[in-house]
Amino acid sequence: MEPPTPAGEAAKDLRDLVTRARCVLFGFDGPICRLFAGHSAEWAADGLVEWLEGQGLRGLLTEAERDSPDLQVILHAVDRRHPGSDLVSELEERVTREEMSAVSSAMPTAYADPLIRTWTAVGARLAIVTNHSSRVAQKYLNSRGLMECFAPRIYGRTAALDSLKPNPHNLNRALSAMGAMPSATLMIGGAPSDFIAASSVGVSFIGFARNERTAKHLREAGAELIVESLEPVLRVVRGG
Repeated sequence: MEPPTPAGEAAKDLRDLVTRARCVLFGFDGPICRLFAGHSAEWAADGLVEWLEGQGLRGLLTEAERDSPDLQVILHAVDRRHPGSDLVSELEERVTREEMSAVSSAMPTAYADPLIRTWTAVGARLAIVTNHSSRVAQKYLNSRGLMECFAPRIYGRTAALDSLKPNPHNLNRALSAMGAMPSATLMIGGAPSDFIAASSVGVSFIGFARNERTAKHLREAGAELIVESLEPVLRVVRGG
């Protein structure tokens, strides 16, 4: 069954945002693919916790952080306690290796590939701004034949974790590289941090939520326009 199409004011807002955009920033995990579709994020997170425990660092994490299935929750938790340390650099590289392993079984988001190609074909400039490693995004895009739609405009995680979204640092890098005015730029993101970063620099935002839990988090952050499918976005870009 097809997800619902925005109607009324939401449909008008979506059309206005899409037709006005000359540059488009994509989040990666969510709007473009589901990275950990076939590679267990829970198993990978458990591996990070076990590694920390092996270093005698179990006490760095709270019980909730140790139980989290999100690699980046663990990474940021350690960075808060030891910012800029060699430990954080090592942990960031381990997270990147897990993300790289997940690429081969990542699930493309429905309509994302044709949307990216169509937007490129009609002259929009595209960039990826992600809290995942840029190496991971590059590997995925190469596997889908999409790299030329973005290269070299992929801005991802480094060991300097304080520059990641919701910090708009990487959004500003993308805007500068594209010579883009925020008023002519649109971001499609799947996390509250995407919305916060976009809003802070005046970039319009469409939230992508494949489930109600994600939609709830986006709404709580302040996002007003949220879609469950990229199909209506693609239809507008195609002029339908």
